[in-house]
Amino acid sequence: MNAFKNLSRQAAPALRQASKIALPAQPHILRPATTLAAGTPKISKGPTKYGGVYTVTLIPGDGVGVEITDSVKEIFEALNVPVEWEQFDVSGETHGSEALFKEAMESLRRNKVGLKGILFTPIDTGSHNSWNVAMRQQLDIYASLVICKTLPGYPTRHKDVDFAIIRENTEGEYSGLEHSSYPGVVESLKVSTRAKAERISRFAFDFALKNGRKKVTCVHKANIMKMGDGLFLNTFRKVAEEYKSSGIESNDMIVDNTSMQLVSRPQQFDVMVMPNLYGNIVSNIGAALVGGPGTVPGCNIGREYALYEPGCRHVAKDIMGTNAANPAAMILSATMMLRHLGLDTQANQIAESVYKVILDGKVRTADMGGKSKTHEFTQAVLANL
Repeated sequence: MNAFKNLSRQAAPALRQASKIALPAQPHILRPATTLAAGTPKISKGPTKYGGVYTVTLIPGDGVGVEITDSVKEIFEALNVPVEWEQFDVSGETHGSEALFKEAMESLRRNKVGLKGILFTPIDTGSHNSWNVAMRQQLDIYASLVICKTLPGYPTRHKDVDFAIIRENTEGEYSGLEHSSYPGVVESLKVSTRAKAERISRFAFDFALKNGRKKVTCVHKANIMKMGDGLFLNTFRKVAEEYKSSGIESNDMIVDNTSMQLVSRPQQFDVMVMPNLYGNIVSNIGAALVGGPGTVPGCNIGREYALYEPGCRHVAKDIMGTNAANPAAMILSATMMLRHLGLDTQANQIAESVYKVILDGKVRTADMGGKSKTHEFTQAVLANL
């Protein structure tokens, strides 16, 4: 138990200002961009830095990944951000990328910080397992955080949405343990451990505590998976007892009911914590509530490594190469990374500029009901800088 408490204290700086993503408080006032990055857990060797310049691993990914990461590089160059990229064009679609993937992993271990697009995962049974999952498991990047918050200037069906999705990143149905026990019969193992359930629960409550949030909801399916999800739920409840004195409420909700409640009354949610698969589904619903996958940034945090990527993990192959992708989610994920590196000034400038573009409503990509191209959105962000 003490080990978990020590881990919680180590991780606390990473949570300090995570939920307050830079959004205009009023049409003419922009709040500082305070996103998850204000110091991830202290480690023996920090992010690689030479001569005042940080070295960051960049994996553009598949689909629209190259286009939206190019936007980030263009903005960083224009603002003279002290970041040098180690780029690896890994692809989940082509065979023979295994060696390049291993090089990218070594780069991440060396630099401690990475920015990535989404790597395509083939469905065919003979293909490789997800490299997105492999990164999180091998580096033990155990906590995924996505903030779903109403964007001023972009009206959606629901107003005043503001909740955080915290997803366990390394086990559950994503363990990748499945086999055919008999022709036509497949057994797929869902792995749940008390240690990781406690770790992610503490992360969620610490996040709530550090960000002035009032309630943590555990999402589960323990009524059916009584042992697997039952372990997750019961561990959550035990951790919740320790935070009662801090004034943080806790409750739990079955995942199917959660989906209905999200689309009918999302304002009831504050912080949500859940196993891996449910987090994937709920984060997609949350993104749709506030503007779509092109607007929601995300990050993955472990004890030693931090990996930043759009919060809604879509390759978007259907618009690949059309210059139509919304780069906002990737740009905002990059500002979260800058804050992690201590480059708050540049993070503020870029994030505030992105939100101003959305607030003005003059430049909008197709996913937000406009006709602007990726490069036009990027140029509008640069113009605000």
